[in-house]
Amino acid sequence: MATPNAETLRAIAPRFSGENGARQAQIIDAVGPVLEARLTEYAIDSDLRRAHFLAQICHESAGFRATEEFASGAAYEGRKDLGNTQPGDGTRYKGRGLVQLTGRANYLEYGQALGLDLVQHPEAAAEPVTSLLIACEFWKRRGLNQFADRDDIETITRRINGGLNGFDDRKAYLAKAKTVLGVSVRNVSGATPVLRLGDKNASVILLQTKLKAAGYQLGTDGDFGPGTNAAVKQFQAAKGLTADGIVGPATWGALG
Repeated sequence: MATPNAETLRAIAPRFSGENGARQAQIIDAVGPVLEARLTEYAIDSDLRRAHFLAQICHESAGFRATEEFASGAAYEGRKDLGNTQPGDGTRYKGRGLVQLTGRANYLEYGQALGLDLVQHPEAAAEPVTSLLIACEFWKRRGLNQFADRDDIETITRRINGGLNGFDDRKAYLAKAKTVLGVSVRNVSGATPVLRLGDKNASVILLQTKLKAAGYQLGTDGDFGPGTNAAVKQFQAAKGLTADGIVGPATWGALG
């Protein structure tokens, strides 16, 4: 099983420059050294579970560059369903964390669970290591490991987001996370999937990774576009296979 660390997060996340890049580096450098221990503590302890968890928190944190929502939180003022019963609670208890904690009631509940006084010190929820703890606690409370074991990104997304906001981005991050962590890409029958021009999924990243290892100059973006198609045909021709651009059992076998 792969050991997740700061380099794992960098490999999954998009690249930023300037202030965004500096903030991302600060968060990743803080979280990286404790990541393995925290995930193990919360039984996020298989490559597939970790891939799903890291993909979701990457999206929720805008690519590991924010542990506090960009809005002021004023929209939450007076939201009794969030426990915001005192003046200023909306901004005071705005969304913070790698999975955002919002509202006085949630700050109280999670603070008690983690042994932290987040009601008196709500800004602590944005501290990167605490943000990771909040995300792990949220993951446990929503019972998300069982859905990660089923590779069910849709249910996980709905339990985190309440809908499917940013679903395509979450899927893209999951594909990258699976590749980085070495999750085997197989379909339910146990066979490696057939791929062709236009496919976009984690299997394409695996294909691109193997083609790169064979000496072809490709990105690993999970998009079976014209460049990948051309590389597949060249590889097939070099191996004496039918150069049709369709990656089936014979091509996967030649790729090793």
